[in-house]
Parts: sequence; C-alpha cells; structure tokens
Amino acid sequence: MISADLKEQYYQALIAKDSEYEGLFYVGVKTTGVFCRPTCPARKPKFENCEFYETAQQALLASFRPCQRCRPLSHPNQVSDVVRMLVEAVEKEPEKRWKGHDFRALSIDESTARRQFKKRFGMTFVEYARARRMGLALKHIRSGRTVIDSQLSTGYESSSGFRDAFSRIMGAAPTHVDNERVLRAAWIDTRLGPMMAVADEQALYLLEFIDRRGLEREVERLRKRTKSAIVPGTTAPIRSIERELNEYFDGKRTTFDTALFCLGTPFQKRVWDALLAIPAGETRSYQEIAKALGKPSACRAVAQANGANQLAIVIPCHRVINASGELGGYGGGLTRKNWLLQHERQMSLQ
Repeated sequence: MISADLKEQYYQALIAKDSEYEGLFYVGVKTTGVFCRPTCPARKPKFENCEFYETAQQALLASFRPCQRCRPLSHPNQVSDVVRMLVEAVEKEPEKRWKGHDFRALSIDESTARRQFKKRFGMTFVEYARARRMGLALKHIRSGRTVIDSQLSTGYESSSGFRDAFSRIMGAAPTHVDNERVLRAAWIDTRLGPMMAVADEQALYLLEFIDRRGLEREVERLRKRTKSAIVPGTTAPIRSIERELNEYFDGKRTTFDTALFCLGTPFQKRVWDALLAIPAGETRSYQEIAKALGKPSACRAVAQANGANQLAIVIPCHRVINASGELGGYGGGLTRKNWLLQHERQMSLQ
C-alpha cells in the first residue's frame, strides 16, 4: 500500500518528469484509462485523477492499458526507430561522412536525429558517426596502415582536419596512439534507468547512471588519468556487467564477478574494499568504516572516497549511510539509493 505522503512525492516527480524515479512507480490516469512511467511526455493529469502502482503488473491488473507515448512495458529509454535505423546505417558504412541528402534518403529529419541521439547517447548523431569513424581509423593505424591511408579512408581530405578531429575525440594525436590507450563506452538499460559502462578488454573502469550530475567531468577525468581514448563500443567486461546487472535487478545476484579497474589513491582503494565487504541487505555508517580502517577521525575522508567511487552498484557506496540512520548522499539520487537498499534487504531474506 502506497502512503499518502509517498503518493504526493510521486506526483511531484511525475510533474517534474524526474528520471530518478524510473522503475520505482507507475501512474494510472483515471480519465484516460492508461498508465505511464514517471517521465512520460504527455500532459500531466490532476492529482485526484492519479492512481500510483509499484509495478506495471499492478497497473495492468487495475485495468489500465499501457501508454503509447512512454511505453511503460519497455525499457525506460527504449531506442527509437530513428536511432535504431541510423545506428544500423552507420554500422553498414562506418567510414561514411553524413550529408543532408543521406538523411532525406532515409526520410529522417536532421534535427530529429540530432535531438534523439543527444537524449539517448549524450552526443549528436554527427558526433556519434564521427566517433565511429575515428574508432575505425584507430584500428587501421594499429594494424600498420599509415596515417595518410587512414585519413583518406575516413573521408578527410585535409590532413590537419583529420588530426584535429582525431585528437578532439580520441584525446591523442593519431601518431601518438598505442595499444594501451583505448577504452570503450556502452549504454546499459536497467530498471532504474540507463547506465554508462566504460571498459577495456580486461576490466570495467566506470559504471554510472547516465543522468548523474557531473558524469561528463568523470569521463573526461578518466580519459586524462588513463591517457586513453574513449569511443563507443563494447568489450567482454561490458557484456559481463550487463548480464550481472540484469541478474542483480531480477533478485538473483548480490555480488559481482566482472573484473574491475579501480583508479584511486591507496586510501580510496581501502575505503572501496571496505564497501565491498558490506553484505547485501546491511549498511554501515561513515564512522564505522573509518574505525574499521583504523582511522576513527577520518569520517570526512571516508565520505569523500565514497563519493569518488566510479563503479556504482558494483562497489556498493549506496550501503553507506549517516550515523543518524538517514540515507546521506548518493550520486545517482536518494530515491535510487533507497530503492537499492530495499531491494537488497528483500534479497537477503530469500
């Protein structure tokens, strides 16, 4: 049973189209007979015309039908037909430089493509296609092809233009790239909204919710500290963590086996190890972790290390709360933190 206070909270989230609440509730609209997800773009109903449910199944059982605009039975950020069509087109011709007539040939509006790619991937379609071309150029350079061959194969007639574009996307000039300096980034849909995963072929470097504040700065900091290029793609650790996250949200897993690469100071790594030692279904305070590390006065340093964790859920910084019992902070939002803790408590009772 959803309390009156929680209903009011959910209604405010519905009005704000707050993505932090994705997967936490569904709203049935009595005047239309449909049910929606929190971020539905449709005009918002009055509070008295709303019924709130924790699952889509509950809404269906209450005789509401799924909204055709926000599609509550699909993933929170289901790929649109436009995005899917363009991604497939890029994969067919990854070296292609897109022009206006290419969009018209697919009956796609350029501004629509730009807007939908920006929403889905955090970059425009042109930036996506360019990153794909640059990734291919990097592969060519590693295979022994000359820079000029790679330049021409990716459609750049100007050498300086190619180098500038390559450096801007890859973070290194094409003559300064080696085998240790490429990370792949992929988007993973979860019940609580999409996440970004960044990894090489050996380990996972970053896992964060897409709408986390400052995510762009985190990615840029990771790129600089590892001296790596970060381009769209997938790797074995990304496929592994996607599978394990699905199992986690299905209530079948409480720990993760994907190899991790933790980039931090020795103290930060000690804190992260302490987080990994907290069993699912339990919490610790910053003070308790500081004492366990033999530094009882280092609560603030523990909190900072907790906030510096770039592997959300996997390194469970959400299991750290204030000594008063309050949730404290969380980069993915307190609503998600509360959901994760409740989810793990339920799993621990099974």
